[in-house]
Amino acid sequence: MIGPCLARVRGPVADAALPWSLVTVPPAEPTDAPLTEPTGARSDLRGTPTTAAPSPAGPAGSAGPAGPAGPAGPAGPAGPAGKAGQARPEGQARPAGTTEPSGDAAAGATRLRLDLAYDGTAFSGWARQPALRTVQGVLEDALAVVLRTAAHGVPAPHVTVAGRTDAGVHARGQVAHVDVAPEVLEAARARSAPTAEAALVSRLAGVLPADVVVHRVTRAPEGFDARFSALRRRYAYRICDDSAARDPLSRAHVLWHRRPLDVEAMDAAAGSLLGRHDFAAYCKPREGATTIRTLERFSWSRGAAGAADAGLVVATVQADAFCHSMVRALVGACVAVGEGRRPVGWAADLLAGRRRDAGAAVVAAHGLTLEEVGYPADDALAARAVQTRARREAHDVDATPGCC
Repeated sequence: MIGPCLARVRGPVADAALPWSLVTVPPAEPTDAPLTEPTGARSDLRGTPTTAAPSPAGPAGSAGPAGPAGPAGPAGPAGPAGKAGQARPEGQARPAGTTEPSGDAAAGATRLRLDLAYDGTAFSGWARQPALRTVQGVLEDALAVVLRTAAHGVPAPHVTVAGRTDAGVHARGQVAHVDVAPEVLEAARARSAPTAEAALVSRLAGVLPADVVVHRVTRAPEGFDARFSALRRRYAYRICDDSAARDPLSRAHVLWHRRPLDVEAMDAAAGSLLGRHDFAAYCKPREGATTIRTLERFSWSRGAAGAADAGLVVATVQADAFCHSMVRALVGACVAVGEGRRPVGWAADLLAGRRRDAGAAVVAAHGLTLEEVGYPADDALAARAVQTRARREAHDVDATPGCC
């Protein structure tokens, strides 16, 4: 039976031979299904479809004169065909919210960058899902209220995020963007606020629940895409392995582990995984998705006395991007090493094998926090987005783990 010290369990307990604190959590898969538009139709800034009507047919030609075997008169020329409506250029996003893949802001729309944080405890992850409470759903609903999109006759806002966190995962430095029609944004400006963006921050604070906070809203630079322009994401995973140091006030953000951990061995195992590799052994597979990632930083340390994480065992994990469940699988493998159940070299052997291993349990979600998302200089944002969209291939990996 799981003791009361377990802060939060979202999935079935792993095999009895494994530590009770390591659990497999199968969160719902987020989806990014594009919204396609029929050929020959176009949408104006308010989302109203318009279709050009065809031109009338030309008059028929007159019949030839009567007579024996007289030829019929030629038919009159047909009228020109009506002009089909133009499709929106490829890669151009719709204003003020759809589920179409993100790209450059639509012509005439204003792209806003949102810097936010949330406690993931009561959320079923980031991505909107029917009948479930998600961060995206709560944020988009709040934006629809403060922007009064229904009154303006425009679609509800659609938010694109840098890191689509799983159920129970928290974020301190999340970044998102949303495209808004200029007149809708200007209408949201309050008399007391110096800018429409400042007014949005203030009004969102009055609408959003206490577990979501939007810290800043700014006009995004040219070419900015919250997801594809990002250079890296940095996560932290926090573990308390000392029962005397357990703090019930932080139980929703720290994994309580009943066995002491060898932090030096964990750090050595983590260092062997650095570089650009196929992390299939540490990712939940998704059809058509690559598992090649560049792990830039992976280290373990114990918080010094007086620090915010004093006494805690903390992992810092940074990569250009992460596959589904990748961070928690990496942490789980290192915990197995820290307990002494696996040797230090086992984590690298697992990576080289490119197959999931039951010994590398996916740890509980609540110990994980997205701390920061990094972006290049403004003039490199668009180029970075193009580079990120390029599929990583099998030959584009480092020769051996830990080479860089």
